[in-house]
Amino acid sequence: MKRVSAFVFSLILLSLLVGCSGNQETRTGNAEATVARDTSTEKMNDVLLRAAMSRSTDPNADYIIGAEDLIEIEVFQTEELHKTVRVSSQGYIGLPLIGRVKAKGLTPGELEKEIIKRLFKYMEDPLVSVYVKEYKAQRIGVMGAVTHPEIYSVTGARNLLDMLSAAGGLTKEAGSICYVLRPLNPEKKESDRAETIIIDLTELLEKGNTALNIAVFGGDVIHIPKGGVVFVDGAVNKPGSFPLQGKTTLVQALAMAEGLRYEADRSGVSIMRDNGAGARDLIAADYDAIREGRQPDVALKENDIIVVPVSGVKNFLTGFVNTLRGFVSVGKTVY
Repeated sequence: MKRVSAFVFSLILLSLLVGCSGNQETRTGNAEATVARDTSTEKMNDVLLRAAMSRSTDPNADYIIGAEDLIEIEVFQTEELHKTVRVSSQGYIGLPLIGRVKAKGLTPGELEKEIIKRLFKYMEDPLVSVYVKEYKAQRIGVMGAVTHPEIYSVTGARNLLDMLSAAGGLTKEAGSICYVLRPLNPEKKESDRAETIIIDLTELLEKGNTALNIAVFGGDVIHIPKGGVVFVDGAVNKPGSFPLQGKTTLVQALAMAEGLRYEADRSGVSIMRDNGAGARDLIAADYDAIREGRQPDVALKENDIIVVPVSGVKNFLTGFVNTLRGFVSVGKTVY
């Protein structure tokens, strides 16, 4: 009888230790979830702040001249060609010798080259400088998951990071994709249509791909949609749907689900992903191998379904320990 009691006591002690271990993982998981929700957005907004602080002071750098802008033109050692002119509503300026020149839609540098090309008929190697003295305000919309969504009235050259910074940066709900909606050239009689430019914010802000920091112009609308959701089910402490916070990985999603339960099959985690053809592909993952660095973590996509199966052996042990607990409880009642 003493041997049986000692055996039962050992099993109960083992189950209590396992339970403590599970609680520790849950607490760790909660901490990881909080970090996961905030880190990506913080990184992105830090890049936005640094970009705003380091912005070039030359407002003419990439500015696209528009109607009603006031332009100053200088031709070296030719005083009569030193003119300050306003761009007409049709987009033209008038200059001596060369007549009307289309300025709208050109940068100051491009307009300089056009004027030089026309002046070659009258002088040798003309030197031309073009300055924008007065900008007509451009209206650019920044919408969606930003701190201050609104229509901004701006002057001078602006790029995507400028406008995201002006809008106060991204909120924690922001996804990792930005859409720039741009009206097509009204001169092509397609002003009722717009093109959509898709920007990967992770590539731009975290990986530093500056080619994605595109110039934006009057009439553009920048939209930052909220991140999608992923679903976590099975042997986790808090199954359900969770928001995609920027770039969310499998480990982060499981942390948001408050960690794995003791009976989870940690090496048999699966991700079901929509393949766009009306079905779902299955991605297998080993949770412990990822945590230990033996496998790369899996970046999640919108509407992924994560399933953590129950380990048959662990489930049996849990049930066995529960049965023994019931046996001990009954024994105490009898005696």
